Amino acid sequence: MDQAMKPGQRVLFALRKMIVSGEIPDGTRIAEIGTAERFGVSRMPVRTALRTLEQEGLVARLGRRGYAARGPTPTSIEDAIEVRGVLEGLAVRIIASRPIAPAFARKLKACLAQGDALFAGDDFVADDIDRFYSYNLAFHDLLLDASGNSAITVALSRNNHLPLASAGALAVDWDDLASARHHLHAAHQDHHAVAAAILAGQPDEAESRMRRHARAALIPGMMPLVGPL
Repeated sequence: MDQAMKPGQRVLFALRKMIVSGEIPDGTRIAEIGTAERFGVSRMPVRTALRTLEQEGLVARLGRRGYAARGPTPTSIEDAIEVRGVLEGLAVRIIASRPIAPAFARKLKACLAQGDALFAGDDFVADDIDRFYSYNLAFHDLLLDASGNSAITVALSRNNHLPLASAGALAVDWDDLASARHHLHAAHQDHHAVAAAILAGQPDEAESRMRRHARAALIPGMMPLVGPL
């Protein structure tokens, strides 16, 4: 996956949250100009965000009239997240079942260190969400690559087109950064737990931790602020 933040990323996070929460009701037309004015950006970032949301099934194209919101059902979100947990759980089981390569262990610890630095202080600003986005994708991609299983990669890429199924599908409330920090920090702690099980050579524990990590997005009060992490 592309680790770099795209120009429309913040608009994407906000629109995703608004659609999933029902703030933008199902079937509501999302106008490019009005949305751009609302977020203080040009039309291009909005266009980019809407194209991504279309791939995730959260908006539908209305021809020349733009896009309309497609609010997902709780069941569809839960199903997609469950599949992600199963696939990523299998990936970490494979890694933990084999001798751990020193190079992989160093990369994993270096990746976690990025998250540690992010949450080292009490301050949390909007740019920290951007940093978490990159760190989070790096962590998940590292594990997927280390599994060496291309079938898992293909299956995940297909599942990523479902609402909130992707590791990068953050749905953040930019007006409540304290809440965002709380949930993202919990996800980072999950990363540590998964990594510890892998490095200890505990495939059952690693798989269980990863599946629990995916399902954390379904905890009441957490969704739809953030998607699967």
